Amino acid sequence: MNDQDLRLAPEGRTDLADLKPYRAPQLDAPVKLNTNESPFPPPDSFTLELQQRIAGLSLNRYPIRDFTEVREGLAGYLGTLTDRVWLANGSNEIILQLLLAYGGPERKVMTFEPTYGMHGQITRISGTRHLRARRNPDFTIHPEASIEAIQLHRPDVVFLCSPNNPTGNSNSAEEVIAICEASSALVVLDEAYIEFAGRGHLRLVEECENLVVSRSFSKSWRLAGARIGYLVAPPRIIEEVQKVRLPYHFSALSQATVLTALNHVEEIMGTIETLNFERAKMFEELSTMRGVTAFPSDANFILFRCESRPAPEVWQALLDRGVLVRDFSDVPGCENCLRVSVGTHEENEKFLEALSVQLFPR
Repeated sequence: MNDQDLRLAPEGRTDLADLKPYRAPQLDAPVKLNTNESPFPPPDSFTLELQQRIAGLSLNRYPIRDFTEVREGLAGYLGTLTDRVWLANGSNEIILQLLLAYGGPERKVMTFEPTYGMHGQITRISGTRHLRARRNPDFTIHPEASIEAIQLHRPDVVFLCSPNNPTGNSNSAEEVIAICEASSALVVLDEAYIEFAGRGHLRLVEECENLVVSRSFSKSWRLAGARIGYLVAPPRIIEEVQKVRLPYHFSALSQATVLTALNHVEEIMGTIETLNFERAKMFEELSTMRGVTAFPSDANFILFRCESRPAPEVWQALLDRGVLVRDFSDVPGCENCLRVSVGTHEENEKFLEALSVQLFPR
């Protein structure tokens, strides 16, 4: 082999040169409270039925392309129409499909920061321009200022996140309606954590023709490993999304998982009350610590600011004590903040003990 036989790998897109891959730490720690997963596995009854369904699948054949049975079942559970429902591999693929359909060159997306980082990441991946509006210091959205920003910059897509990740606060129906009415932009309401907050805003899809609600099976459904997300939207938006989806994108295994989960809703959702109780207790405990400011949350996590010590130092100290949380200290608006997922009672106690006894005594 000589020099002429050597070939350099081609360069990637120059507009993504500074984009860092998504890499939430997947470290080996006894207590993992960093990615907002459910600490409880699915019930045994679900697992047994899923095994039986999988045993009957013909995996040598492609799955049903439009997964009509799954959409009908999910629509029935949600109380909406089948042609308003669409599913994909996690809510992140839902976001990607929406931006492939409604974003792209010469188009703009607006987010209200700080918010879920993948909204901006996928915006860039889709080649869409990203406009960042700011939230209030308490992480709420100022309705008048937000509407003014939308009308000034005229984005093609607006992202809302309720409860917002990583801050935990929710949007009211009035706020969502006001933003939908402010322009003709596609408004994407990310409700990945809505079951922990109570009633969401699905009904608004029937009132607002430019509204999409996206949700996930990863959190309250206890199926993060299955990678299942869905959206509810007017049928014409579903039709646009179908133009950009990959063939057979939703596997036979994913379809079997959803159908099985719908047969065990009450049992699967039975842990929400427990997690909300633990969230309230954790917030109360964090609020009593000197040097910590905890922010109220409607989700299964709590954001807190380390007032007297650098957050990365606290993160490492917790990890040294076997507890893994998420560091958001480099996110604008979340300076010196960490986010902790709500785990089991035992996991939460270990986190609180490590934080209070060793780092922030009461």
